[in-house]
Amino acid sequence: MRRTLAALGAAAFGLMLAANPASAELDLLSRIFGRPLAAGWGHETVQIDPHYKPGTIVISTSQRRLYYVQSDGTAISYGVGVGRRGFEWSGTKVVSQKRSWPDWTPPSEMLRRRPDLPRHMAGGINNPLGARALYLGSSLYRIHGSNEPETIGQAVSSGCIRMTNDDVIDLYNRVRVGTRVVVMR
Repeated sequence: MRRTLAALGAAAFGLMLAANPASAELDLLSRIFGRPLAAGWGHETVQIDPHYKPGTIVISTSQRRLYYVQSDGTAISYGVGVGRRGFEWSGTKVVSQKRSWPDWTPPSEMLRRRPDLPRHMAGGINNPLGARALYLGSSLYRIHGSNEPETIGQAVSSGCIRMTNDDVIDLYNRVRVGTRVVVMR
């Protein structure tokens, strides 16, 4: 059944992409998950501290918000899920690579805690990294989509920053490799 759904989704997805790639992908994902992907979080434009340069990503783990700084002194604010207790972190990283529908290979540290996890999972709608991933330097951390949008606004990850798939696609399209990422508690 899953393979059939995936095959139908891939065929429909290919047809829809021809017309409007970004909105077609989000529309298909909304239909697959049976609900709007923003799940009440969405994104909005807000004022931000002017000392951050345009193009910078600022993440406030206490507010559960990610801010993408724009050139007019505002930022696009997105809701995020963050690291659970014991997996919080802060610091400055750089986006070292970007992946669309990334594969997932759990790190050995995670496999020791959760031996039930698969050793590797191909990208797709069931993959926990979701629709896009921004890799943060040489660390194990990423900003990525999620196939569990209900976790946005919560502290449940192993340190990665989770976004709804529609929000991570929007951010992915704005960000370049080399983007500075500031994570604060």
